[in-house]
Amino acid sequence: MMDLLGCPDTINWLGVHYRTILASAATGGAVSIVDSLSPVGSGPPRHIHEREDETFVLLSGSCEFWMKGETFTKKAGETVFVPRGMEHTFRVTGDMPSRHLVILTPGGFEGFFADMAAGQFQIPQDMERIAESAGRHRLRFTGPPLGVA
Repeated sequence: MMDLLGCPDTINWLGVHYRTILASAATGGAVSIVDSLSPVGSGPPRHIHEREDETFVLLSGSCEFWMKGETFTKKAGETVFVPRGMEHTFRVTGDMPSRHLVILTPGGFEGFFADMAAGQFQIPQDMERIAESAGRHRLRFTGPPLGVA
């Protein structure tokens, strides 16, 4: 398995390493795939993708997911499908980082990760600027990350 940290096109935001392995430009906008390496405890605030279905394929580690008010854990070799419009979040659990593929249909959301890495925005300090990019990518934040009251 290729190490994300050694790839020149890997970007970093809040300790998470992202590498777009299939850009939406290569698929006519149909799909994009982002390879992500996330440290233990990391995860986004609750949110909704208005435009994309999102599929997580866990390659290593484990993640706790929250979807429709239900919490469940997935580990390496398992997948999670989040339909567009579904409120969700996740947090890396256990004692090792989670490497997972994020498949976005249609593609284009990988631009949000690029915006965040370029600005090195912090949560919650820079939420206004984060929300600007989120709006352009039809992402809406709806609540705190898992483990935050």
